[in-house]
Amino acid sequence: MMARKLHLALFVTQAGSHLAGWRHPQAELGTALDIRYYQRLAEQAEAAKLDMLFVADKLALDDIHGGNFDAAVTWRPNGSPEPLALLSALSVLTSRIGLGATISTSYHAPFHVARQFATLDHFSHGRAAWNAVTSVNDGEARNFGFDQHLGHAERYAKAEEFLDVVRSLWDTWADDALLLDKSSGRYANASKIRYAEHQGKHFEVRGPLNLPRPPQGHPVLIQAGVSSAFQALAARNAEVIFPVQSTLEKAKAFYREFKQQVAAAGRSGEAVKVLPGLYPIIADTDEQAQALATELDALVLPIAGLTFMSASMNYDLAQHDPKAPVPDIREHIRGSKGRFDVVIGNAIEAGWSLEQLGRWYASSLAFAKFIGSPQTVADQIQQWFDEHAADGFVVMPPYMPGGAERFLQQVVPELQQRGIFRTEYQGSTLRDHLGLEKPQRTGAEHRHAALRRGQPS
Repeated sequence: MMARKLHLALFVTQAGSHLAGWRHPQAELGTALDIRYYQRLAEQAEAAKLDMLFVADKLALDDIHGGNFDAAVTWRPNGSPEPLALLSALSVLTSRIGLGATISTSYHAPFHVARQFATLDHFSHGRAAWNAVTSVNDGEARNFGFDQHLGHAERYAKAEEFLDVVRSLWDTWADDALLLDKSSGRYANASKIRYAEHQGKHFEVRGPLNLPRPPQGHPVLIQAGVSSAFQALAARNAEVIFPVQSTLEKAKAFYREFKQQVAAAGRSGEAVKVLPGLYPIIADTDEQAQALATELDALVLPIAGLTFMSASMNYDLAQHDPKAPVPDIREHIRGSKGRFDVVIGNAIEAGWSLEQLGRWYASSLAFAKFIGSPQTVADQIQQWFDEHAADGFVVMPPYMPGGAERFLQQVVPELQQRGIFRTEYQGSTLRDHLGLEKPQRTGAEHRHAALRRGQPS
């Protein structure tokens, strides 16, 4: 059996993931809409042989806290480029690194999403990935004509059907449907293109897609979360998951239980890569790294964390005294429930005030922090990998671009020297990098037979 290899994705931001990272003297301030900044970052990540770039997204300014966006835009960076526009540009500025973008299943149409990611996969010659999220808050809902975001169970049920429709559309063209035969005048073989004919509870989509099947068959499917509803959906569908795990023991338990769910769904455990988020705080020595972490945390304003939490939970924390103990609001969380049930529970157990919780959350977003020299951070990464707490990580530098450059230029070579991370790309597609098989085009015969019988497929 081939030895496991570590997988690494870079979380792409302009300001860094620590909510006070932009304030640190080592951070470089600039516009979040300068493509040259992202080009330099992508080129460095590709030179380090990372699996992919990962672009998160939100469809609103955070305006749940206090019922407006004042605090969110005043005390921390907010807003980012549209992910597919950014990655389309980077697809022609890079050649090997994967390109993962977040698009919501709650506020988009399956046909658009299928077409967008098929296009990105063609532009990049097989490097696209879709982070399929359900979104979290009412601010997003109000930007799409709704008063309130869907409930937790309903949005996951809708998401599963959404995934089915998109994959069906990608499969409406066979890989060899194009003929491009000038002599006969036949451009394509119509017998190798079919309707999707999807009729479900949430969507009715006829198809076919109006461009050929993506080079990867299906762009890689990423899903992010930790809740039981998320795990059930991801075990059946995802190929990469991006969970929130803060400690080694919790991560090991989650990894073991999730891989069991994948097996119960009739899939190989290797069919889904578990890549938790990771905050690396790196300096030349462990002592200097600890000092850097202290400097970053000292710059945190609790309001930055509380506004982020309010939007993510879809619950307004401004209605509570920030100096009072954290109230038990778990039954009222309608947003990112799996993560914040744990966060709120731990804060109550610790006896924290809301201000203390806001400060803590702003410093890590509840992800694991690896603090130390490049060797120490590599030790921690290897421990999580060797002890099956992760198949790799989504690296979330606390400040930019220096936090990313430290990791790419100092930690990655250490991992390469240890033989757990690649020194060269072995293939050209993201599926090659991740060790994932290309999905076969399935269901055509069954679908056509069912349609002839007048039955749902």
